[in-house]
Amino acid sequence: MRPRQISVFVENRTGRIGEVTQVLGKAGVNIRAVSLADTHDFGIVRLIVNDVDRAMQILRQEKFTVMETEVIAVEIPDEPGALSGILELLGTESVNVAYLYGFTEIKTGRAIFIFRFEETMHAVKVLEAKGVKMLDGNTLHGM
Repeated sequence: MRPRQISVFVENRTGRIGEVTQVLGKAGVNIRAVSLADTHDFGIVRLIVNDVDRAMQILRQEKFTVMETEVIAVEIPDEPGALSGILELLGTESVNVAYLYGFTEIKTGRAIFIFRFEETMHAVKVLEAKGVKMLDGNTLHGM
């Protein structure tokens, strides 16, 4: 199972992201990683959480507009140049990255990057062929 990301569409106003995190916290949903992309009028909060189904349910109950997306989680060494190496590999194989965000995993001393690709299957084949470690959904959501 691939990792699942939640995208929450919010109006760009003070406190709106806090409302998302408060709703999730009260429901016992733990946020593992978060990214925010914004425009003048709205933002997209992308989340990796420990319980995707619960998060989707509670956010919809609270009238948030949410969407679930499969993503690819790549584990790399937490050292200078590691991400650059992955991006170079992908670029050499004409894999276009739609967006990415990351975090470090203290237990392993590794960095985890969440990728969304235009052509996911092509990206997965390239990463597998080069021996890049990808995390399944259970591993990522259970961190």
